[in-house]
Amino acid sequence: MITVIRNAWIVTQNTGRDILKGDVVMENDNIISVGGKYNNAADKEIDAEGDIVMPGLINTHTHVAMAPLKGVCDDLPFDKFLDATSKIDRNRDTCDLEIGTKLGCMEMMRGGTTTFVDLYYSEDIIARAVQEAGLRGVLCWCCLDEALTTQRGNPINNCKKFCRTYKNKRKIIPGVGLQGVYVCGEETCLSAKEFSEENDLPLSLHLSETRTEVNNHKQTTGLRPVEWLNNIGALSPNMIAAHSAWLTMNEVKIMGKIGMSVSLCAVSNMKLATGGIAPVPELVSNGVNVTIGTDSNSTNNSLDMFSEMKVAGLFHKFARWDATVMPAQQLLDFGTINGAKSIGMSDKLGSIEIGKYADIIIIDGHAPNMRPLIPGNIVANLVYSASSLNVKTVFCQGNLLVEEGKIITLDSEKIMNKSEDIWNKLSTS
Repeated sequence: MITVIRNAWIVTQNTGRDILKGDVVMENDNIISVGGKYNNAADKEIDAEGDIVMPGLINTHTHVAMAPLKGVCDDLPFDKFLDATSKIDRNRDTCDLEIGTKLGCMEMMRGGTTTFVDLYYSEDIIARAVQEAGLRGVLCWCCLDEALTTQRGNPINNCKKFCRTYKNKRKIIPGVGLQGVYVCGEETCLSAKEFSEENDLPLSLHLSETRTEVNNHKQTTGLRPVEWLNNIGALSPNMIAAHSAWLTMNEVKIMGKIGMSVSLCAVSNMKLATGGIAPVPELVSNGVNVTIGTDSNSTNNSLDMFSEMKVAGLFHKFARWDATVMPAQQLLDFGTINGAKSIGMSDKLGSIEIGKYADIIIIDGHAPNMRPLIPGNIVANLVYSASSLNVKTVFCQGNLLVEEGKIITLDSEKIMNKSEDIWNKLSTS
């Protein structure tokens, strides 16, 4: 099937960061033409005159099945927040995990996210819901020491089984997860890293999120988390380290030398008042691949990547007293091409180029918050002015998920109606 998007402003995110005017053509999974006018026949045509076409956004850290937990654990100190969410996790069942995943996918696809990295247990249940939704899920099964888990069986073995079952499934990339050094001993960390590298799988983990986490680990091991993981040989270029807010320059240099990625979760860190701020300029200058994540609906409470890009930039400008830090183009890079690199898919995702997957979103260029709209301000408008509500149409690997603001792959009303029952159940569990 050939689909043509006509007459759009095209934010390519290619190596030249070219902004073109013209048509984008998709054939089945892939992009086959970018810019200029396409004169051949097409099965579907979309008039995007005055609109913006850009790559789908890539959310590199979330817990999608927690979507029904908006407002359940708000305004709590971090330790009480963890206690509350742990209690809820113990009481979840297949039905609410499935509905939660679909609700989270609906929010993301409606907001222009086409790929997300998840860190949770029961990723097999989540995977089936993601397949129905039609997004691309990088689903990292959460591992921790068996003595500390609520999972049935050994988490590492559960992870391996999931990854082997879902290997080569369309738009599902199985991965490995580590909850964090506070519940993952040396054996767990090494087993996760070895399995990830042997099978070339992404490895997502929470890292240096709070000062307490770092201080406790240093008291126990004599080393900060990054130093300890490096010392035992558990760091990997496959790693996407969420938060990374409490790092020293020595740790930054270690991470850069390894070739790791970091997922900034600015809104979550601010809401939970965990303090600290990832040293982004130093991470970038030392070769760490920086990306953007929302974290979960229980800590954000949104999965809006447009909002997340803006807040991440403003947070760092404010903290550094420097308005030049993290300019709009760099923030857009974090949300697109850097995200693709973090999951080993730079050749397939993150930009609008011939041969890449047709992960494409159309932004309403006629909305007042997006005007004036000229080539010189398009990127700034996307990062500082746009919101998820400006997203009109979403394709993921050529599949149409959202058309003129309407989700077409799921029964939205049915899912949203069920979410209230889940909230009531989990909020009192």
